[in-house]
Amino acid sequence: MDLIFTKPSEIVELLCQRLRKERLAQKMSQADVAARAGVSVNTLSNLENGQNTSFETLVRIAMVLGRVKELEALFQPKVDSLDDLMRYEASAKRQRIRKKL
Repeated sequence: MDLIFTKPSEIVELLCQRLRKERLAQKMSQADVAARAGVSVNTLSNLENGQNTSFETLVRIAMVLGRVKELEALFQPKVDSLDDLMRYEASAKRQRIRKKL
Protein backbone atom coordinates (compact mmCIF):
# COMPACT_ATOMS: atom_id res chain seq x y z
CA MET A 1 0.00 0.00 0.00
CA ASP A 2 1.38 3.40 -0.98
CA LEU A 3 0.94 5.87 1.87
CA ILE A 4 2.64 8.84 0.21
CA PHE A 5 -0.55 10.90 -0.17
CA THR A 6 -2.09 9.78 3.10
CA LYS A 7 -2.65 12.08 6.07
CA PRO A 8 -0.66 11.27 9.21
CA SER A 9 -3.87 10.65 11.15
CA GLU A 10 -4.97 8.11 8.53
CA ILE A 11 -1.65 6.31 8.75
CA VAL A 12 -1.97 6.17 12.54
CA GLU A 13 -5.48 4.75 12.22
CA LEU A 14 -4.32 2.13 9.72
CA LEU A 15 -1.38 1.03 11.86
CA CYS A 16 -3.56 0.85 14.97
CA GLN A 17 -6.04 -1.37 13.14
CA ARG A 18 -3.18 -3.60 11.98
CA LEU A 19 -1.81 -3.79 15.53
CA ARG A 20 -5.18 -4.87 16.91
CA LYS A 21 -5.67 -7.43 14.10
CA GLU A 22 -2.19 -8.86 14.71
CA ARG A 23 -2.88 -9.24 18.42
CA LEU A 24 -6.19 -10.95 17.74
CA ALA A 25 -4.65 -13.18 15.05
CA GLN A 26 -2.20 -14.39 17.67
CA LYS A 27 -5.16 -15.01 19.99
CA MET A 28 -3.78 -12.76 22.69
CA SER A 29 -5.84 -10.55 24.95
CA GLN A 30 -4.86 -6.97 25.70
CA ALA A 31 -4.03 -8.11 29.22
CA ASP A 32 -1.67 -10.82 27.92
CA VAL A 33 0.21 -8.47 25.60
CA ALA A 34 0.34 -5.67 28.16
CA ALA A 35 1.73 -7.96 30.87
CA ARG A 36 4.41 -9.37 28.56
CA ALA A 37 5.37 -5.89 27.34
CA GLY A 38 5.49 -4.43 30.84
CA VAL A 39 2.83 -1.80 30.16
CA SER A 40 -0.67 -1.31 31.48
CA VAL A 41 -3.75 -2.54 29.65
CA ASN A 42 -4.86 1.08 29.44
CA THR A 43 -1.61 2.01 27.65
CA LEU A 44 -2.08 -0.79 25.12
CA SER A 45 -5.70 0.20 24.62
CA ASN A 46 -4.61 3.80 24.01
CA LEU A 47 -2.09 2.61 21.43
CA GLU A 48 -4.69 0.50 19.62
CA ASN A 49 -7.04 3.50 19.60
CA GLY A 50 -4.47 5.86 18.14
CA GLN A 51 -3.98 7.91 21.27
CA ASN A 52 -0.55 9.19 22.16
CA THR A 53 1.78 6.71 23.79
CA SER A 54 5.54 6.55 23.83
CA PHE A 55 7.60 5.13 21.01
CA GLU A 56 9.09 2.73 23.52
CA THR A 57 5.61 1.32 24.13
CA LEU A 58 5.24 0.62 20.42
CA VAL A 59 8.61 -1.12 20.38
CA ARG A 60 7.71 -3.23 23.43
CA ILE A 61 4.41 -4.31 21.86
CA ALA A 62 6.12 -5.11 18.54
CA MET A 63 8.61 -7.29 20.42
CA VAL A 64 5.84 -9.22 22.18
CA LEU A 65 4.03 -9.78 18.89
CA GLY A 66 7.25 -10.88 17.16
CA ARG A 67 7.27 -7.96 14.73
CA VAL A 68 10.64 -6.34 15.49
CA LYS A 69 11.91 -7.03 11.96
CA GLU A 70 9.46 -4.47 10.61
CA LEU A 71 10.95 -1.83 12.90
CA GLU A 72 14.44 -2.50 11.56
CA ALA A 73 13.44 -0.96 8.23
CA LEU A 74 12.43 2.35 9.80
CA PHE A 75 14.77 5.23 9.04
CA GLN A 76 17.39 3.10 7.33
CA PRO A 77 19.64 5.25 5.17
CA LYS A 78 18.85 5.26 1.49
CA VAL A 79 22.12 4.51 -0.19
CA ASP A 80 22.17 3.99 -3.93
CA SER A 81 25.90 4.39 -4.43
CA LEU A 82 29.22 4.32 -2.65
CA ASP A 83 29.15 8.14 -2.56
CA ASP A 84 25.81 8.04 -0.72
CA LEU A 85 27.24 5.62 1.81
CA MET A 86 30.32 7.76 2.40
CA ARG A 87 28.19 10.89 2.81
CA TYR A 88 25.94 9.08 5.28
CA GLU A 89 28.86 7.81 7.35
CA ALA A 90 30.46 11.26 7.39
CA SER A 91 27.22 12.87 8.56
CA ALA A 92 26.89 10.37 11.40
CA LYS A 93 30.01 11.77 13.08
CA ARG A 94 29.33 14.43 15.64
CA GLN A 95 30.02 17.87 14.31
CA ARG A 96 30.06 21.19 16.07
CA ILE A 97 29.01 24.38 14.40
CA ARG A 98 31.42 27.21 14.93
CA LYS A 99 30.02 30.24 16.64
CA LYS A 100 30.13 33.47 14.73
CA LEU A 101 32.21 36.13 16.39
